[in-house]
Amino acid sequence: MKKITNLCLILLTFGLFFSSCDLDAPSQSAAEGSVIFSIEALAEGAVMGIHQSFGETNSYRGRYLPYYGINSDVEWLNGINPTQLNDAGKNELVTYAASPTNTLMNTDNNAWAKFYEGIERANKAIEGLRNYGKVDENPRMAQLLGEALTLRAVIYLDLVKAWGDVPARFEPITTETLYLPRSDRDLIYKQLLADLDEAEELVAWPNETDVTTSTERVNKAFVKGLMARIALYAGGYSQRADGVRRSTDPELSADKMYALAKEKTLDVIRQGSNTLGPFEQNFRLLCQDDVTAGKESLWEIPFSASRGRVLYTLGVRHRAVDQYTGQNKGGVNGPLPHLFYDYDVEDLRRDITCVPYEWSNSNPSRQQLRSIDNWCFGKLRYEWMNRYVTSTNDDGINWQYMRLADVYLMAAEAINELDGPAAAAPYLKPILDRALPAAKVTAYMSQATASKDAFFNAIVDQRALEFAGESLRKADLIRWNLLKAKLDEAKMKMTQLINREGPYADLPKKLYYKIADDNETLIIYGLNHGDSDEIGASLGYEGSTTWFDPNDLTLELINALYQNDPDQNQFWPIWQTFIDSSNGQLTN
Repeated sequence: MKKITNLCLILLTFGLFFSSCDLDAPSQSAAEGSVIFSIEALAEGAVMGIHQSFGETNSYRGRYLPYYGINSDVEWLNGINPTQLNDAGKNELVTYAASPTNTLMNTDNNAWAKFYEGIERANKAIEGLRNYGKVDENPRMAQLLGEALTLRAVIYLDLVKAWGDVPARFEPITTETLYLPRSDRDLIYKQLLADLDEAEELVAWPNETDVTTSTERVNKAFVKGLMARIALYAGGYSQRADGVRRSTDPELSADKMYALAKEKTLDVIRQGSNTLGPFEQNFRLLCQDDVTAGKESLWEIPFSASRGRVLYTLGVRHRAVDQYTGQNKGGVNGPLPHLFYDYDVEDLRRDITCVPYEWSNSNPSRQQLRSIDNWCFGKLRYEWMNRYVTSTNDDGINWQYMRLADVYLMAAEAINELDGPAAAAPYLKPILDRALPAAKVTAYMSQATASKDAFFNAIVDQRALEFAGESLRKADLIRWNLLKAKLDEAKMKMTQLINREGPYADLPKKLYYKIADDNETLIIYGLNHGDSDEIGASLGYEGSTTWFDPNDLTLELINALYQNDPDQNQFWPIWQTFIDSSNGQLTN
């Protein structure tokens, strides 16, 4: 469990660990390469060393994961101050108004630099394994080559999601390639798909070998799932120099990409190497550092116990050092206020995803209500951990990059587009079966399969309800060309909610609450459609509070969901420090 970081020490022990960044790449001698990549333990250390670039302070850990994907129509940065949106920091990043001089990002060690550092490490590993690894003869070396190709694809996909067209570096840096301009993202997508086509033949299925018994190691199910995800992005919409459109490259046509996504997702589902368990169980296992392959998790970005700000950013808020954690963090990002009410009242995903409470400023701590504009995501909880977190900022929980539910919903989406809703229905239904009572699943599926458009709309809705808080939604909305439309819909829903109008008219004005006999769990009445103030007042609970307070969810806060037109600001700019050091090759 969580052994990857230790593997990097192998190279340090031998004094052969190498590093590089986008504009400063010490060349690795052929002699070093022939040693490192001909010895399995050293080669494994080099490939695992790519993960170091994921975990650096301002890489995935502290810059990309907390901010990319926020704000969408289901998630936002809690505590946005509408009067301070132009602070050149986190508010800018999430409200579609980032400037090249953003104070959080315009440094030479942020996510852009660390992503290219990881790519360079992957490039060197790929070159070394091809030259010295004898991958045709040694399955374990082949596994390592497949992992390096896949890790590079992960980083490049996230670069394209955040920045659009970016420099394409698929060979180790030389003096001739030190400075590169942006490349068309279509070229990058095609390279990634070709790389993964190779990688899926090199890596093993989950639990097929001792290497793939862990979700921290790349396996065939994840590679195929990643190919499907890339295909849907490549065949979808995104902002280009001439507007928001699909690719005009015939190799990336929508039909071809849907066909590829269908093929790869069905490969995973039919193989049966992974299984869907209870919805809550997946997240409990994640919080408990269970990296056993074969369950819902396909692959996770591994963080050591002293790295990663996953709970810090997306966990339930703890206001003090208490019985569950030594870290008074969590709740930085949360669900939009309307999301809880958009679930069916019997949907088991609702109370796991959306939490209206935090843990109090005491030790021992107990649950207390937050305000309607500051919900927490509940998929990640310190109270579910087996470890007591002592770090100030890092909790060490892995980032679950892909789970099997995503594969099912990608299959359903692609098959609906190619073959219609009847053929796609068997891949949507398992997701609903674990969330809703059987009768409601039957009724929902009847409506969803009425037409191709109805089924697509069901996919749009279910991906919101299934993946809220997992930073998939923004990229989904972009590829569907629904980004601004759905953000505007979310603003309308929040306005209706705070006024208890439209679909929210049957909600009581107050919440009524008491602490359970365990002296820490909050029992709340008033959150469900159909609850009433009359019944709430009659319960004799110890407290009540006006929940729909317009001073909390103000019009100014609702409108702060975005500053600029999201459809015209789908990407972050390249930060000024990299523009300045690019020898004139990079521009915004």
